[in-house]
Amino acid sequence: MTLPRPHAHAHAHAARRLACLAALLALGACSQAAKNPPAQEIAADTACALDGMMLQDFPGPKGQIQYVEGKPDFYCDLTELFAVLLAPEQKRQVGGLFVQDMGKADWDHPRGNWIAAKTALFVVGSRKSGSMGPTFGAFSTQAAADAFVHQQGGQVVRFEQVTAAMVNARRAGAMHGA
Repeated sequence: MTLPRPHAHAHAHAARRLACLAALLALGACSQAAKNPPAQEIAADTACALDGMMLQDFPGPKGQIQYVEGKPDFYCDLTELFAVLLAPEQKRQVGGLFVQDMGKADWDHPRGNWIAAKTALFVVGSRKSGSMGPTFGAFSTQAAADAFVHQQGGQVVRFEQVTAAMVNARRAGAMHGA
């Protein structure tokens, strides 16, 4: 009977540990994919989570929140999306947050071109309107956001710079026909 050499046993043990680690990483990747679902395309019957408006019937960028659990919520206007995100009562765990890239989508009939909201640049205070009047534009590049500002006015801000005051000012403008 031949006994295994000590270093061979150590190599086999290390190989098993490496295989276990690889399996855990693979499971983690699957778990992460489940927590970060991709953007979904808007269908003819997709309605806004806040007011029931059909999204395809209105101009301007749309937004969607993909939750870790449950169905996604869609918004016909980015001010509505931010109003929900910035509300203190928003408690559901968000898996994905998407907006339409208006540097690539047609403002009057936006389709597709979904980008991660947290990496987007937003134009606030422009002359362009969405479904509920004044809204934000979303862009994947600084050049596209700057070109939009040059044509439509406003200022470029990052996701984390959007405040409740900006959202409320845009929504108040929509209510008063500004």
